[in-house]
Amino acid sequence: MLKRLKQLSSDVVTENDYWQYRKDRYTYPNGDEGEYFYVRTPGAVMVIPVTAEGKLVLVRQFRYLNQREGLEFVGGGVRGGLTPEQAAASELKEEAGIVAETLEFIGEFNPMNGVTDEICKVFVAKGLVRVDASPDASEEFELVEPGPDEFCDLIRHGEIWDGMTLAAFSLFQYR
Repeated sequence: MLKRLKQLSSDVVTENDYWQYRKDRYTYPNGDEGEYFYVRTPGAVMVIPVTAEGKLVLVRQFRYLNQREGLEFVGGGVRGGLTPEQAAASELKEEAGIVAETLEFIGEFNPMNGVTDEICKVFVAKGLVRVDASPDASEEFELVEPGPDEFCDLIRHGEIWDGMTLAAFSLFQYR
């Protein structure tokens, strides 16, 4: 059995509406002490909208940290006391201007388990109805609708590079 680290203390270094940056002190199995810095979140969601024709709906948006456009499934943080299903429906409407008749939970993953405790829940949306999108002031989206084969071509050509989108697509493919 693997040895566990024992937490001695946990402090919030800074926080915002989306996450906390925390610093924990802990003991190694040999008794030495160490520090661990990480991001704590209330969770995230990704939505894979599937049209009646079987196409996948993605959003193209500018990603500040990489200074380039990303092609991704709709997603965001779970905040404001929403359930993951409510957050998924809200993100879908906000980013893509879509309301879904059904949201099916297909799995979950941790996007970067050495940096965050976040769990991202993935949903497939069907019965799509177009409505007006309502992105945040800092967001701008363009919709792209590839078929599953074209989606794989976009991955092969480096046009889809977002890790959370790639993980969500893996859950979608093998559900």
